[in-house]
Formats: sequence, structure tokens, C-alpha cells
Amino acid sequence: MIFNLLTNYKQSPILKMNLPYSILDLAIIREDYDAKDAYERSLQVAQKAEELGFTRLWLAEHHNMANVGSSSPQILIGYLANGTSKIRLGSGGIMLPNHSPLIIAEQFGTLATLYPNRIDLGLGRAPGTDQTTATALRRGRHESVQEFPSDLDDLQRYFSEENIDSKVRAFPAEGLDVPIYLLGSSMSSAVLASQKGLPYAFASHFAPGYLINASKYYRENFQPSEHSQKPYFISCVNVIAADTDEEAHYLATSFYQTALGIIRGKSYPMKKPVNSMEGVWSEPEAAAIQNMMACTFIGTKESLKPQFESFFKQVEVDELMVSTNIYDPEKRLRSLEITAEVLG
Repeated sequence: MIFNLLTNYKQSPILKMNLPYSILDLAIIREDYDAKDAYERSLQVAQKAEELGFTRLWLAEHHNMANVGSSSPQILIGYLANGTSKIRLGSGGIMLPNHSPLIIAEQFGTLATLYPNRIDLGLGRAPGTDQTTATALRRGRHESVQEFPSDLDDLQRYFSEENIDSKVRAFPAEGLDVPIYLLGSSMSSAVLASQKGLPYAFASHFAPGYLINASKYYRENFQPSEHSQKPYFISCVNVIAADTDEEAHYLATSFYQTALGIIRGKSYPMKKPVNSMEGVWSEPEAAAIQNMMACTFIGTKESLKPQFESFFKQVEVDELMVSTNIYDPEKRLRSLEITAEVLG
């Protein structure tokens, strides 16, 4: 168990356990395997998630990371949708400053046409990479996070039937109902989501610092819109579940090693688990990772339940999204089974 960030905060009067639960996937590339394996494992996860009753699976856009295969979520969403039948699929998210809003509308309009009532469009304002790579992605364009609100307006307009008389129209997006979610890890994203009246997904799985304040602000300042009449808050957390606590903590060492790479500014495929992290990380690195991954739940069905109960007492969420990065594909599927048993 790592979950410890919120213990000094006032508890929420609302306790939810039987709430929708979903998956965030990065098509993780494993040591000794390639991206094709990662995509096949993502499909396996999507099919298992559908069987277990998960609401949705989102893919995150990242670039220049040797362990992440989801640099093109739009393409992978189509691949996963073709191999499943009912689970919702989407981006968690598309980093809009990297793209033209018109292109994103066309791409997700195409997906929504092929797979109706199954496609979500989650949007972030960060580049999903380092600054040098962000510059390469944008090829001299000067868009920045400051343009994100206006880009969002453009994107929503392309999906609107009211854009019919515009000189620039998005086909086949125009008139389609593709739910848009705002993603973030800061107060600024909470402000924008509340102003726009959009569902809001918070990246507490790697940046939990503003989780409670952002959630509170979003709910208290939410302005109903044509897209959503009431706030809808998703929190993403890390979950590593197994049949014994010892096994769960062993499996979590692959996740720790990935986090260690982030701390050290290095990118490498997901490493195999190790018996101990002693000698792998230093004490300061371990402390930094503990803080960064404070919303991480590790254990069995029995030991996870009180962890989740404590979380839900302190943070009011409408949906829980889990990120489960485990080296062994079968162990990952078992983790999802246990997670569904706890949350279902």
C-alpha cells in the first residue's frame, strides 16, 4: 500500500464503492518484447475489461518514450474497437496543442461513425513529452497551452450542427455526439472544466498533489452546459492487485522501476519485477516516487477494500479509472479481475 497522501484531509460525507470503473492504458512496451506485443496485450486487456464490466478504456498520448506504445491513440482506438463489441474506448487523452482541432474532429468523427455510441474524446493541454520533442511535433507552429481554450472551442464547433454554414467543416464529425472530457492535474484544468461544463478526469495516478482541491473547486464552480448538466469527476489511480500481498508488492517493482526512469529522466521498456528495490533506487528517489505515486493501491481483494474505502471517504468521485502496469500479461489480467471484484 502506498496510498497515504490524503490522510490529513477532512473526509467527504459521500462514500461510493459501487461506482463505474474504467482503465487507462499506455500500450506498455515490455523488456524483451516489441510494440506489436504491446498492442496485442492492450487488445487482450480491452477484451477482458469488457467481460468484467469496466465502463471504458482510454489510451494516453505520449511521445519519445521507449516504454509507451500509445503515441497514436486514434489508431489504437480503432484497433481495440474492432476487437470488442460494447466497451467504450477513447483517448486519455489527445494532447490538443500537438494537433489541429480540425484533424482531431475528423479522426474522432470517423471513429464514432464506425463504432457508434462507443467513442470518447479526452483532451489534455500538455504536450505529453519533453520540450524538444514537442517542438518536433509542432514543426515550427507556435501553439501553446495558452491557445488550448480557443482550440477546444474550435473542436466543439466542428462537431456542432450549427457549423453547417461555415467555410471550414469537419466530415464526418459534424452533428455527431462524441463526449468530450477535459484531463488535467492542476487547478487551471479544474477551472476550465468547470467553466466549460465538461466532465473532468484528474491524473492522480502520477500527479496527486492538487487532487482534493481540484475536485472541490470543480464541483463547487461547475456551470451546467449543453454537454453536461452536472459535474462528473473521474480520478485515475494506480492499482496492482494479486492473490497475496507479497505477490502484489513483487509485481509492483516493475511499476517502481518505470517511475524511477521518470525521476532519472530515462526511458526504457518496462522491466521485469525484482525481489527488492534495495540497491535499485536510493532513499531520496524512493521518497520522491512515494510522493508522486501517492494514489497507488497495492494488495489483495481483502487488503485493497479498506484502501479504496479510505480514498472514497476523502475524495468524491463519480468514476474511478485504474492504471495497472504489470510486466506479466496474465498477472495483469488477474489484477483487473480482483479490481473488478472489489469495485463492482
